[in-house]
Amino acid sequence: MHPTTTTTQQHMKYTTRQKAILLLSDGTIFHGKSIGIEGTTFGEVCFNTGMTGYQEIFTDPSYFGQIMVATNPHIGNYGVNDKEVDSNSIKIAGLVCKNFSFNYSREDASGSLEDYFKEQNLICISDVDTRALVSYIRDNGAMNAVICTDDTPIDELKAALAKTPNMNGLELASKVSTKEPYFWGDEKAKYKISALDLGIKYNILRNLAQRDCYIKVFPWDATFEEMAAFNPDGYFLSNGPGDPKPLVGAQEIAKSILETNKPLFGICLGHQVIALAHGIPTYKMFNGHRGINHPVMNVISGRGEITSQNHGFSVEKEALENHPDFEITHLHINDGTIAGMRMKNKDCFSVQYHPEASPGPHDASYLFDEFIERIEKTK
Repeated sequence: MHPTTTTTQQHMKYTTRQKAILLLSDGTIFHGKSIGIEGTTFGEVCFNTGMTGYQEIFTDPSYFGQIMVATNPHIGNYGVNDKEVDSNSIKIAGLVCKNFSFNYSREDASGSLEDYFKEQNLICISDVDTRALVSYIRDNGAMNAVICTDDTPIDELKAALAKTPNMNGLELASKVSTKEPYFWGDEKAKYKISALDLGIKYNILRNLAQRDCYIKVFPWDATFEEMAAFNPDGYFLSNGPGDPKPLVGAQEIAKSILETNKPLFGICLGHQVIALAHGIPTYKMFNGHRGINHPVMNVISGRGEITSQNHGFSVEKEALENHPDFEITHLHINDGTIAGMRMKNKDCFSVQYHPEASPGPHDASYLFDEFIERIEKTK
């Protein structure tokens, strides 16, 4: 086929695409175009400021139930790669972007983002003024929204949107957790870890396995007795979507783990679960933090870290400061919110961000080393 013909066809494909809308729960409408997958999808609209790593973001279980707005203007330009996933499927509810690339350029790519979305039926709206949208979310907070690419009447969309549950109080870990326990790593590894899957990212498991760990991953509703039966050297509470408050079972597990005196490490949702298990409240943030360049201060070492973050809930700072058994280890430099904590008299520490990155910088990967050092001391 002549190159000019291909270019013309692609141009036609771009200019003749069907109109689509993003309707926010307050009635605001943003207009755009469909990438070709018809339907409607509902979720909480939020934005991620990462310039790369869109595939890892789309497959991160912590984003379940959320419509993702990409602030980077080009999405899809380097295709997809089968290895660059953090779970077995796309977890976001839908995508909002400026320019959707139907073509891709990368030797390592295993396919196009368009085909990847079609395989998993992910609804996407492109050609949206994402700068205006992000500015609006920053001013008005994260809220429920619907992407519509099939001309459903606005009144019908508004009625359905009004019935969509609010993220506050919503338990979502059960939707993304494994149904059965499974193993990760080399069974001859030096350390054994019992991990509670509240929406665990593969890259957390990769980081532990690289440090000579054999991990047994348990469903979100597992019991402490089941996790302890593996006879682990340490315990891990994972990241995940939704509100931590309904996860009463996980909070009870955290309490039981701390009675064993074996090291406990929590990331993101796991960090919030540890706080709630000790009576330290959590709250829903106005916007949350989602991106791969969030600055964090390690208040113990005095060093700054650029971190990957993805959370819409946070631990209450004042309650943590006043708790006799805890101390703050990390603070978010932009807004002073809690980014990490540890217990004074127990072998337990946790962070609100993602040391495993994927995507993002590796400034905080030392936290996995700290987990191993704590295990070494107790073995």
